[in-house]
Amino acid sequence: MAHLIPGQLIEQLLDARGWSKRVLALVLDIDESVLSKIIAGKRNVDASLALALGEVFEIEPVEFLQLQQAYDLAKARLVTKPDPRRALRARIFGGLPVADMIRRGWLDVEDGKDVTRVEVALAKFFGTESVDEITTPAHAAKKTDVGKGPTLVQTAWLTRVRTIAEEMLVPRFSVNAAREALSSLKRLLSAAEEARHAPRILAEAGIRFVLVESLPGTKIDGVCTWLDDSPVIALSLRHDRIDNFWFVLRHEIEHSICGHGKTESVVDIELDRPDADASPEEQVANAAAAEFCVSQTSLRAFIARKSPYFAERDIIGFAKTHQIHPGLVAGQLQYQTKRYDRFRTHQVKIRSIVAPSATVDGWGDVAPVGL
Repeated sequence: MAHLIPGQLIEQLLDARGWSKRVLALVLDIDESVLSKIIAGKRNVDASLALALGEVFEIEPVEFLQLQQAYDLAKARLVTKPDPRRALRARIFGGLPVADMIRRGWLDVEDGKDVTRVEVALAKFFGTESVDEITTPAHAAKKTDVGKGPTLVQTAWLTRVRTIAEEMLVPRFSVNAAREALSSLKRLLSAAEEARHAPRILAEAGIRFVLVESLPGTKIDGVCTWLDDSPVIALSLRHDRIDNFWFVLRHEIEHSICGHGKTESVVDIELDRPDADASPEEQVANAAAAEFCVSQTSLRAFIARKSPYFAERDIIGFAKTHQIHPGLVAGQLQYQTKRYDRFRTHQVKIRSIVAPSATVDGWGDVAPVGL
């Protein structure tokens, strides 16, 4: 019956019973002219009529509705031209938080409903001739994300990072300078306020450092990418905590020292969660970051002595002995014990300390580039 239109099915059923249209109209208590239009396909079979026809002919009402739906779809195909841009708009507007990008000044658009202007602004943002050419760049991510490829929203965040970094001037980068910078940064770990010096130290080492607020759904903690021979490190400060700041920053510095990210930007996602399948590059960076924050040998010995109870005085004493902020000890204890609900007292906020001396985009500030 699927090849029929509703009216043809009704005619077949009338013939089978030897009924005229007038008889059926009387049975249904509708005007015969209305029935004629339905049989001719000039009037649709709605749900109420389908129920009535089902009672009269002892057929499931849904069959009439399915025929009507198929008939309507076939008619629409005859008059509706395919529009490949619908799929494109679905990918762009479904994959990007356009409203957030406008609000943050990334797109020079006043009305987010003006599709044409939004498309022009997006093409300019991504550096393409049109939105049709917007693609996701090559990048390496945590292994849990490999195979899926970067999402469009992650690409947008990375694009913003690179656009900001292109405006920054730093000395020539060298691995030796980066290692010297690490020694200077290590001396900042004892007090949260000392983190304000980090942007200057990185810049002097030839590293372009930016803070860019994350976009919804990116889950990005940081990135290491390169512009020519200069590494770019960006943090999202998705978790505004001292331990997360130093761990992610040291993680990205290790990528820079190792030359990771030159051919494919290294986008690091959810670094605060263990990843058994992390790539060798990520394992190296994770190990360097953990050791930078807290001596892992000393931490393991501390855990062995104090587990399962970690008193506040013990955490503070351990931190003082190693000349680091207690928040770094707390962060590593969370990671090692998988108890993320504990040791939060010392995990102080860091963004307000670092941001005044850094290049910042987000949290109400707009970097004056890319417009």
